[in-house]
Amino acid sequence: MAAPPASADAPRPAPPPLAAGDGPDRPEGKNETTCEDRSNAESLDRLLPPVGAGRSPRKRTTSQCKSEPPLLRTSKRTIYTAGRPPWYNEHGTQSKEAFAIGLGGGSASGKTTVARMIIEALDVPWVVLLSMDSFYKVLTRQQQEQAAHNNFNFDHPDAFDFDLIISTLKKLKQGKSVKVPIYDFTTHSRKKDWKTLYGANVIIFEGIMAFADKTLLELLDMKIFVDTDSDIRLVRRLRRDISERGRDIEGVIKQYNKFVKPAFDQYIQPTMRVADIVVPRGSGNTVAIDLIVQHVHSQLEERELSVRAALASAHQCHPLPRTLSVLKSTPQVRGMHTIIRDRETSRDEFIFYSKRLMRLLIEHALSFLPFQDCVVQTPQGQDYAGKCYAGKQITGVSILRAGETMEPALRAVCKDVRIGTILIQTNQLTGEPELHYLRLPKDISDDHVILMDCTVSTGAAAMMAVRVLLDHDVPEDKIFLLSLLMAEMGVHSVAYAFPRVRIITTAVDKRVNDLFRIIPGIGNFGDRYFGTDAVPDGSDDEEGGSTG
Repeated sequence: MAAPPASADAPRPAPPPLAAGDGPDRPEGKNETTCEDRSNAESLDRLLPPVGAGRSPRKRTTSQCKSEPPLLRTSKRTIYTAGRPPWYNEHGTQSKEAFAIGLGGGSASGKTTVARMIIEALDVPWVVLLSMDSFYKVLTRQQQEQAAHNNFNFDHPDAFDFDLIISTLKKLKQGKSVKVPIYDFTTHSRKKDWKTLYGANVIIFEGIMAFADKTLLELLDMKIFVDTDSDIRLVRRLRRDISERGRDIEGVIKQYNKFVKPAFDQYIQPTMRVADIVVPRGSGNTVAIDLIVQHVHSQLEERELSVRAALASAHQCHPLPRTLSVLKSTPQVRGMHTIIRDRETSRDEFIFYSKRLMRLLIEHALSFLPFQDCVVQTPQGQDYAGKCYAGKQITGVSILRAGETMEPALRAVCKDVRIGTILIQTNQLTGEPELHYLRLPKDISDDHVILMDCTVSTGAAAMMAVRVLLDHDVPEDKIFLLSLLMAEMGVHSVAYAFPRVRIITTAVDKRVNDLFRIIPGIGNFGDRYFGTDAVPDGSDDEEGGSTG
């Protein structure tokens, strides 16, 4: 069984720090740093204002690449940079977008440090920090030669791919997954692999040209300009480029005077007038940062949703939808349900008969896949008019943890099936489902997807899982939701929001109680299957798994 990700408080290996500093220019390769250069860097440190007591050394906090865990390390805690609470309503459509903060300012003004301080003070579980440095345009051969001799201006608006920035930010605000380029500052080109980000409560976009495009400005809900004295910014660049990039003082100052300072005066400083808030002294201005955090909190409160409560009051007394298919209740099926619903059934018998039901459910579901006529020759040399699967591939996606128990049955009847996982947990304070983790195969949009969860009560988790698949461009009519047991409320919720999703189950119970537990129900499927202790209130909700 694939273990779900550790909690946000669990220790994790810190991702490797990227190059520090806010400036876009990068070295062409590391040279040997002399003792004299190191001494110069150390003397420059004394010119900088002291940082706050106890603050950890500054690290680059851009969103992590796809080979790293979907999280952001701060000095106090770990923050998920993937997943989020519901970003849709009971209709399955987007309700309110994520809150987007723009952070602009000159090179080495401390934008990333301010972003880190805002993230720590916000104390919200999901944040995406998007760096403008990822969106440099790919250079032509002539521009490559200029860059190799430090003659290309990386501090000009034309150096950035604003079309890609805008489309990426739009998708992130809608809760959709995005692919962000990984820029190689040594070769001035994009790497083959791109990093994947997925939704957030809050998006922080930082860069020297964050306010340089009118369309981009319209996507930002709050615009913050970090205003730091030019002498301090120059000292920071000198310290960084000497100690970390092996450059000499003369070269750094030459580049600063030729590109960085003119670009600040012409393109960056004028954008201060469009900012909602100007933060003088950058990270040293804790009063301004506290005011920013208070405002963001008030905006997030307005965006809070109560999806489960909305589902409980919707779609009552409606006939069951045509997209629902219930396995025929033969004496055999009824008998197996009797065994697994019985509270006295041993764990071994519970697992055995659950597996039998899962196999029948999967076989039944496969009959709804598209088939086309085909003719084959038998060993006797005769033609046989038969049927063959008309799709490209089948992918199974389990909603952890209970849905994972259905994977062996799917693998047993579908050769070479691909498997993905989605982790959805209930927030114990709000009672709402929260997406914590997902791993989906590449090109899943071309497949028929069998979405697996063992019990569905309100349908909140199932709706979130379907929404995730839709955001990864899986067509709605190619999604098959499979569950051993569903409540009528859950069936209605999914069918109303996503009328083309096929819903397949072995039984439908009439009611859920005030705590959203299926009545008469089956108990906590995951606890009974895995032999773990039941949650204290005996909830049907999966502890560490789906919310039903």
